[in-house]
Amino acid sequence: MFPLHRGRRLRTNESIRSLVRETSLSPSDFMFPMFIAEGENIQVEIPSMPGIFRRSIDLTVKEIHELFDLGIRAVNIYVKVSENLKDNTGKEAWNQDGLMQNAIRAIKAACPEMIVMPDVALDPYSIYGHDGIIANGDVENDSTNAALVKMAVSHAQAGADFVAPSDMMDGRVLRLREGLDAAGFHNVGIMSYSAKYASAFYGPFRDALDSAPVDATEIPKDKKTYQMDYANRIEAIKEALWDVEEGADMVMVKPGIAYLDIVREVKNAVNVPVTVYHVSGEYAMIKAAAERGWLDHDKIMMEQLMCIKRAGASLISTYFAKEAAILLNK
Repeated sequence: MFPLHRGRRLRTNESIRSLVRETSLSPSDFMFPMFIAEGENIQVEIPSMPGIFRRSIDLTVKEIHELFDLGIRAVNIYVKVSENLKDNTGKEAWNQDGLMQNAIRAIKAACPEMIVMPDVALDPYSIYGHDGIIANGDVENDSTNAALVKMAVSHAQAGADFVAPSDMMDGRVLRLREGLDAAGFHNVGIMSYSAKYASAFYGPFRDALDSAPVDATEIPKDKKTYQMDYANRIEAIKEALWDVEEGADMVMVKPGIAYLDIVREVKNAVNVPVTVYHVSGEYAMIKAAAERGWLDHDKIMMEQLMCIKRAGASLISTYFAKEAAILLNK
């Protein structure tokens, strides 16, 4: 009770504020999403994501060393697949000589201690841009799961530390765990995109991989039959608990800043680490506002990352990972 208690005593100067600070950030809290392209010495900036590039494997490996030197210990990787390799089965996704598999091998050979979490979903490989196999005008759940198992096992064979299913098919975590174990990969983990919402914040990411659903009358026009309705909260807790029961070693909430209530709810409900994806649209908005002088780029970046950590994130997948790590190391 005032005047016995004065909250401002603990805010008097930066030394006191840092002494009692409840949340802290370090480079090891970050995972960096990387986009990989075919070819050699390829580097193409993504127009809607300034500072983020699609790189060929050789340049990706060079960047991996930079990330590790900054203290970043995990990457999640995505590939831009040539149009001629896309179909409705996704079979290129488990090609042992495919772009993803070669990228995993190259990264682990160059930097064995870097944790590699490849994306597991069919949309980069689909002629329709959907996360699964299209049948009878919809994304078929169980046949997609069978394809995802083959994809995940091929990632494990290439050296992945975790697989990261982002597809939101029902039961896919259980099928992946069974498939990995049957193939002898008991120690390859699963980081499940458990609460992945059907969000408009993903636009720049789909530009990066050319993976947006195509406009065709015979297929769903969007991903709302499998990604979650952003009006729902309890559903996110249910999905996360199901994934943990099915064998997920980590669960993810995606997007980040607009979903911090969900992050806290999931954190309170599960007994595994919670990852948060600070997504492309959130990144692009900060970049655009900062370019116009409307926001202080570095202050907003660090505030958002701290807020995600405060909400309950154990790991933050963010396109700001390098920039934030450089600031933290200073």
